[in-house]
Amino acid sequence: MELNFAPSSLIYADTSVFIYTMESHPDYWSILQPLWQQFSEGKISIITSELTLMEVLVLPIRNNETDLINDYEILLSLPNIKLKTINKSILKKAAEIRANFNLKTPDAIHAATAILTNCTVFLTNDLGFGKLSDLPVMIINDVLQGNQDWLLHG
Repeated sequence: MELNFAPSSLIYADTSVFIYTMESHPDYWSILQPLWQQFSEGKISIITSELTLMEVLVLPIRNNETDLINDYEILLSLPNIKLKTINKSILKKAAEIRANFNLKTPDAIHAATAILTNCTVFLTNDLGFGKLSDLPVMIINDVLQGNQDWLLHG
């Protein structure tokens, strides 16, 4: 089974999507290639929070991996990747999500950003997002395992 999105889909890519791609994760790299192919062909749009930049850079900075740091910065600077600013509306929605679903603050910010931008699919490998009924969650590992119920909500 592979990732295949309807034309004009707006895909919210959680931080793990970028890490699996840039670091060629042995389990997930190949399953994400159709996402990047559709993206490069202009068939879908990818969106994420500015928070993703911070999250992907932590380990490369800690390990002094300057090439990987540069690669992440280049990827997240591509004009077709919509890097959403964390604003007051997102923070208020994130507070509501955190209060009601007990997600960690970074996850609540990601979820709020995805909800407020009306994403078609929230692509992640974190089952915790499945708590949110108004977020169309796709779990990468479920797709990898051929699970037909990958869309938890939507």
